[in-house]
Amino acid sequence: MEGSILLVDATQGVQAQTLTTLNMARESNLVIIPVVSKIDSPLARTIEVKEEIAKLLNINESEILEVSGKTGEGVAELLNEVIKRIPAPTFEDNEDKSITTTNTDELGLRKSASSLRQSASSEKDFRALVFDFKYSNHSGVTVFVRVFNGQAKKNTPLTFKVSGKSFTAVEVGIFSPSELVTDTLSAGEIGYITTGIKESDIASVGDTISHINDIQPPLHGYFKPAPVVWASIYPEGADDFAMLKLALGKLRLSDSSYTYDEETSGTLGRGFRCGFLGMLHLEIIVERLRREFSLQLIVTTPSVNYEITFNNGRKEMIFSPSLFPEDHMVSKIMEPWVRVRIITPGQYIGAIMQQLYDHEAVIGDSESFGDNRTSLTLEMPLRELMRNFFNELKSITSGYASISYEAMPMKEADVVKMEVLVADEPVAAFCKIVARRRMQEEADLTVDKLQEVIERTLFNFKIQAKATGRILASRSVSGMKKDVTDYLYGGDITRKMKLREKQKKGKKRMKAEGKVNITQVAFAQARMPFRRIKSFWRRIFLFYF
Repeated sequence: MEGSILLVDATQGVQAQTLTTLNMARESNLVIIPVVSKIDSPLARTIEVKEEIAKLLNINESEILEVSGKTGEGVAELLNEVIKRIPAPTFEDNEDKSITTTNTDELGLRKSASSLRQSASSEKDFRALVFDFKYSNHSGVTVFVRVFNGQAKKNTPLTFKVSGKSFTAVEVGIFSPSELVTDTLSAGEIGYITTGIKESDIASVGDTISHINDIQPPLHGYFKPAPVVWASIYPEGADDFAMLKLALGKLRLSDSSYTYDEETSGTLGRGFRCGFLGMLHLEIIVERLRREFSLQLIVTTPSVNYEITFNNGRKEMIFSPSLFPEDHMVSKIMEPWVRVRIITPGQYIGAIMQQLYDHEAVIGDSESFGDNRTSLTLEMPLRELMRNFFNELKSITSGYASISYEAMPMKEADVVKMEVLVADEPVAAFCKIVARRRMQEEADLTVDKLQEVIERTLFNFKIQAKATGRILASRSVSGMKKDVTDYLYGGDITRKMKLREKQKKGKKRMKAEGKVNITQVAFAQARMPFRRIKSFWRRIFLFYF
């Protein structure tokens, strides 16, 4: 990649994500073309946004382009500027000399075929970087690549450097802008290769495709996605386990950034421990599983990975709250931190500061720029960022704040494992890791939420939150009442007494042996903020009064 288009919404201005993307482009030494979009919107602040971009990039406002995706205004000018400003790709030939491809034609759709073939190396020197891929039941995996050296043709024997899978190219081509079959795919071009492979977990973004006899190391430039948020996914019915496994495998063909491993829970049965790039990524995957495969799922409370140092000096990485050791067994706990950037209007700074204190954030630099907005840089534990931080920030700032974050090295944590017992049975899906200073508050909130969402049964039971070896909070749920003598009339009173005594013994046995059925809806609502969960009678009260 030689260049990047910095697209800024004219109605929103520079956001936190804009700065993150800009820093990545600068670190890669890319040519940056600044563009303001949605200039046709009645809410557009084109002049103010151009001033922000000019100050941010230290350039003249005349260098910033204006486009509208709705009307098409400025799109042709943008394409011409891409051709004009972005340099042609470079690659290495057999003699290790830097070669630059010829300039594009007027439309900029493809480099001169003759010059590319003259400067390209042989098929044996072919090396290409995978930046995306797709799957088809008919043709298998098709990888989208950028070719750095050599050339590939149909029937060329190739291999994936990372996965080690070899194949013969079924078809090669370029994008113009749709897929266009060509005789060769040469150095400096971006195109596709149809592999014919119909197995999952073979292709991955960042892998290198080379000739089957190539002995050089893989190309660098891409990082393998590393999961930072973990959650267990179980089917609501045990019969759906095979379908869930098949669905996760199919989704991985289009999204290789998440991981999944089989696990077993005594309460929930067989499921999968999945790793995601963030909370939004988790929600997208779960929603796709439900919509595309019609699966009813139970998703445990999301967590991060912790590095545990035990009293005997042994270290272990823990990904699941249910596997977290007891407090007395732990010598030190390390947890991941993130560096967060927040951009917000200045009038909300005071309320945000209180929120940051509640989420254990360490505030760093602040910077003011155009349109009375302030940029805050801070550091905080990743678990606190997952604890409804984004929704709270949007609520405090009326939706005007934006946020981005990046991973940092681990730091020492003061956290404990909090278990939830329903009818004296621990439920792994409700187990979570909480800060020691907030464990009482979290325990009260958790049992209050569960008391609202778990359906009543025919016997009394308790919902308890346990941490550091003791019960922190407890709520009782009364059983549903039924008059077993309701259908009787007249007759001897002893008959009614016998029925009531029989019912009493049945409830006693049920309390000792019975289990509370927790529905999928209850699991989903338990993860919501408490203010969103209301009982039936509370909703009736709010409706009328």
